[in-house]
Amino acid sequence: MSENLPACARCSTNLAVRICQKENGKAPPVCPTINHTRTLENALKELKKPDVMEFARQASIQEAEGYADRNRGYEYVKPSKPRIVETMEFAHRMKYKRLGFVFCIGLRKEAKVVESLLSSNGFEVVSAVCKLGREPKETIGVRDDQKIYIGKFESMCHPIAQAYVLNAEQTEFNIVMGLCVGHDSLFLKYSKSPCTVLAVKDRLLGHNPLAAIYNIDSYYRALK
Repeated sequence: MSENLPACARCSTNLAVRICQKENGKAPPVCPTINHTRTLENALKELKKPDVMEFARQASIQEAEGYADRNRGYEYVKPSKPRIVETMEFAHRMKYKRLGFVFCIGLRKEAKVVESLLSSNGFEVVSAVCKLGREPKETIGVRDDQKIYIGKFESMCHPIAQAYVLNAEQTEFNIVMGLCVGHDSLFLKYSKSPCTVLAVKDRLLGHNPLAAIYNIDSYYRALK
């Protein structure tokens, strides 16, 4: 691995004195805070565009309000809200009225609950399932032996169509739930509105991919 690549994930500097946390903090040679000053200046210029800055400001306020007991000091703070609540609160902060909601057909039961919560909290919801369009997988060159339902018709996931439907309906903020790896990438690429992820797909771990990371030294040690 190149020694010049930004590598925050490998930073060995104590959190309390990292330069990204403290004005006169310390940094390893791979730190982008000290190595990418021009890039950071350009990012700050983009951030200061009025609409972008308001989005970032509200996100930062939402972040803080996700904790209780802040007045007692940092050592006492504790999480107080699940992500679905924070998602709705943030949308209200931004004064969004029409939300987009894309989901995997495998999470259709959960999608009904989420749509109901969003609607009951005052939002107009435009939802689009992954299989919309009923396009066969053969359209993108998938062979029969590469399908889930071998020997049968199988609709492909169509994240670009999901994005196009939400774009056409002029949603203001899009929520992603359980799209497959890669399909989520395409949706995020083609969505015209800002997006957030409510949940990611992990078929094996009940849509909690960090379970494998938490158990990397035991049950999932083979990954290393």
